[in-house]
Amino acid sequence: MLKDIAIAAVLPAKDVGRAKDFYRDKLGLEPVEPADDNVMYECGNGTRFLVYQTDNAGTAKNTQMGWVTDDVERDVQELRSRGVVFEEYDFPGLKTENGIATADGGKAAWFLDSEGNILSLFERPQ
Repeated sequence: MLKDIAIAAVLPAKDVGRAKDFYRDKLGLEPVEPADDNVMYECGNGTRFLVYQTDNAGTAKNTQMGWVTDDVERDVQELRSRGVVFEEYDFPGLKTENGIATADGGKAAWFLDSEGNILSLFERPQ
């Protein structure tokens, strides 16, 4: 049953106002359902994510949400022009160069939002 139902990511924020500024100014997103203590955003194909108020924000050490793109390099360049800083990693099996990791499975880049959440861009191989 769940395979046919749309999903929505949920991201924590210590300061929802600060998060709203980041998502607007850095990522170009506007809320679709604003509220005082949480905010909903809509992206491609009706996908959504919620940012909600909690003191637990920024504690996860894993990717929490990502966008699938057809051109990681283009999107990294665009986001950098808006002030987004991309992470550099050098782990066994994963090394970024200029913020982008390339593997058989595709290309990826990671950045932090204003609340310390790890977000990503992912490009599948052509």
